[in-house]
Amino acid sequence: MSKALIVWGGWDGHEPEQVAAILERILKEEQFEVEVSDTLEAYQDAEKLLGLDLIVPLWTMGQIKQELVDNVSAAVQSGVGLAGCHGGMCDAFRNNVDWQFMTGGQWVAHPGNDGVEYMVNMKRGSSPLLDHIEDFQVKSEQYYLHIDPAVEVLATTCFPVVPGPHSANGPVDMPVVWTKRWGNGRVFYNSLGHHADIIDMPQVTKMMRSGFLWAAAGKQTAAARGSSLAKAYTGMADSQQR
Repeated sequence: MSKALIVWGGWDGHEPEQVAAILERILKEEQFEVEVSDTLEAYQDAEKLLGLDLIVPLWTMGQIKQELVDNVSAAVQSGVGLAGCHGGMCDAFRNNVDWQFMTGGQWVAHPGNDGVEYMVNMKRGSSPLLDHIEDFQVKSEQYYLHIDPAVEVLATTCFPVVPGPHSANGPVDMPVVWTKRWGNGRVFYNSLGHHADIIDMPQVTKMMRSGFLWAAAGKQTAAARGSSLAKAYTGMADSQQR
């Protein structure tokens, strides 16, 4: 059985406990063994993290010890998946650039605040991860993020919807969902999820379910790749000895 860890906390405005309950339900429906923690010390045991298949961070803002970031990073580099949403993953620990490098982006604004009506547009490309989801409208915060150019964008939204200084730049397609790699690990992010009711939207639930399964599957892929490389190296060594 695959193992997942959800760590929730930080700013209460994002309803982290309620969102954690929804994400736990999704994972259990997919037969994950799920541990839920409301303390960042859940990242303290580096060996335990290495034994997971998936880490789900759900902690907006706040401070984190560098040691804990290093532990998560090492686990993901080994093949453990990382998947999360909204501020719980990409507006966590604003002073820690290592976290931002790993996750692929950082929130900087949500013009119009909560209640903005906007479209989420699926981006068809090399990844079929969200091919079962059509474009949809949402009424929530519209995240403007600074993005790692290495990410693969799976969904976007168009700015500006409401006026502001950013409007002078004209139309901008902003990533909503992306994937990236961190060592052997798979990283999935979805900027939707300001409140629990947004995560409970059918389209968003499907996104998170697909992202969880994809990110968690990376561990077995990494292990198989490592085994194949080990066999290749062994074969090369045997041939050289002959």
